[in-house]
Amino acid sequence: MSTSATAARDHRGERTAFAIPIGGGTATYAGPGSPFNKIAGLGFDGTPDDAALTEVERAFAERGAPVQVELSTLADPEIGARLTARGYHLVSFENVLGRELTGGLDGAATPGIEVERSSDAEFEAWLDIVVDAFAHPDTEGVPSHEEFPRQAIADAMRDVAAAGVVRYLARRDGVVAGGASARAAGGIAQLNGAATTPAHRRRGVQTALLSARLADLAAAGCDVAVVTTQPGSRSQRNVQRHGFDLLYTRAVLTHEP
Repeated sequence: MSTSATAARDHRGERTAFAIPIGGGTATYAGPGSPFNKIAGLGFDGTPDDAALTEVERAFAERGAPVQVELSTLADPEIGARLTARGYHLVSFENVLGRELTGGLDGAATPGIEVERSSDAEFEAWLDIVVDAFAHPDTEGVPSHEEFPRQAIADAMRDVAAAGVVRYLARRDGVVAGGASARAAGGIAQLNGAATTPAHRRRGVQTALLSARLADLAAAGCDVAVVTTQPGSRSQRNVQRHGFDLLYTRAVLTHEP
């Protein structure tokens, strides 16, 4: 996420972007209305003191943005108590799942669906498909608490691409039906940006995108893959069918400026 904020600063000239380390995580701001305006990983390295929280809250307030914290259930419960005392309130939950990438994966094909890495020439096609799909989310399971303008989603996806993720396009019977991305760092693969257009949902597009990415990431030497889903969603069930287990749930808390 910090790389996306950096990309927003460098790629789009968003000079108000920042990435501030805090409590083992990072507070990032990538521009007005960006999905990357949040604190992720808070509590993985101790409990931040009030001065650190105040610094981050001030940075968001100066940009007129609320503070959103993704707090893992593996963190010290004291952090939740401290945030509540500072006026944060719970708005949602998210699940983080993972699986080992051992022994290699074959990227088994899904009949009628072809998945390929998206070339630079196909960037706009990839962007359109991902943005359109995110604008029409699958509502199964616990609904997301977030809604973003189409332009904010497009800007965020451009930031992701500029940060060096690998992009994928899926075609169903020759028609572009979905897109996704993946990023590897330190042997850990992060799967993100997976989206299927409404007309092609429930046809195996997500399974095909998942299989292709896992096979590529295993071949690249990654040891573990992680993905974030809404609790009880079809996306969660899909990745669990492919060997992912729940690592932790994270509570999403917000604080208005």
